[in-house]
Amino acid sequence: MIEIKIPGRKILELEHLVLDYNGTLAFDGDLIDGVKESLAELSQLLTVHVITADTFGSVKKAVADIDCHLALIPLDRQDVAKLEYVKKLGSEKTVSMGNGANDRLMLKASALGVAVVQGEGAAFETLASADVVCTDIQSALSLLNHPLRLIATLRS
Repeated sequence: MIEIKIPGRKILELEHLVLDYNGTLAFDGDLIDGVKESLAELSQLLTVHVITADTFGSVKKAVADIDCHLALIPLDRQDVAKLEYVKKLGSEKTVSMGNGANDRLMLKASALGVAVVQGEGAAFETLASADVVCTDIQSALSLLNHPLRLIATLRS
């Protein structure tokens, strides 16, 4: 668990990290450099979940040696499937990261929603649903290992 006290906001008591795959952890189906190592470190503190429709058919192989739960979802109503997944875990103890329109509901419902803008871009409605926006996945993941960065951004 990670506990983060943000002045002017409620205390975050995070147990789960839910991550979109394509556009967030991967680009064109390939895991982004350094992600595997970052997730290995975070998996010591949080239960890591990767949720995807697996557009490129590469996720199983890519995450095979990462300590994470893989959730494959159908192509239709991905936004609702991701939201329901987060709710089942407990949205109040979940941090979610994503970039696509299908990530907006889970980011908004989570205790902490982080939008990531990388090579694939990000949907505007997802940016508007996030608590924080980062320009790459490594910066987003590092917020959890270095909570003072998160506090500096979110304090009131």
